Amino acid sequence: MRRLLLTLPFALLPLVAAHAAEEHDHDHGDEHGSLGAHEHGVGRLDVVLEGKTLEFEFDSPAMNIVGFEHAATSAEDKDKVAKARELLLKPNALFSIADAANCSATSVKLESPLFGDKDDDHDEHAKAGDAEHHEHSEIHGHYKFVCDAPAVLKKLDLSQIFKTFPAT
Repeated sequence: MRRLLLTLPFALLPLVAAHAAEEHDHDHGDEHGSLGAHEHGVGRLDVVLEGKTLEFEFDSPAMNIVGFEHAATSAEDKDKVAKARELLLKPNALFSIADAANCSATSVKLESPLFGDKDDDHDEHAKAGDAEHHEHSEIHGHYKFVCDAPAVLKKLDLSQIFKTFPAT
């Protein structure tokens, strides 16, 4: 079994861990207005190769992908969401997988409140009547491939993701 794991952001992870380890004095029942790992300009991509199965798990604030996180109400915003969704549904164009590996996408799943998916965290804020609630939307993608020749997969070229979504 060979596992390949790539996590973005590269340099900021130690800073997040150091900050999380600091002692703090407050009641954990209080709201603090922080969503933890939600950070604009930072995305996460986990990659696993096990046998002939190659999987990508993609998480990013919607701001990085479409330029906003609120519900799309204007025609322009709706168009941005539709175009981003269309691009995210084409994993072969996003992930430069070696042709020699002969990988075929077997499953592509996208989730985001912007795509009409339920967002439990936002529902809880609405139920609580949180007047200070700020919208934070994530986009999650799960891509699964089956590869005929997985042994040729030695490196990943992620440049197309950054070209497609430069704010990531």
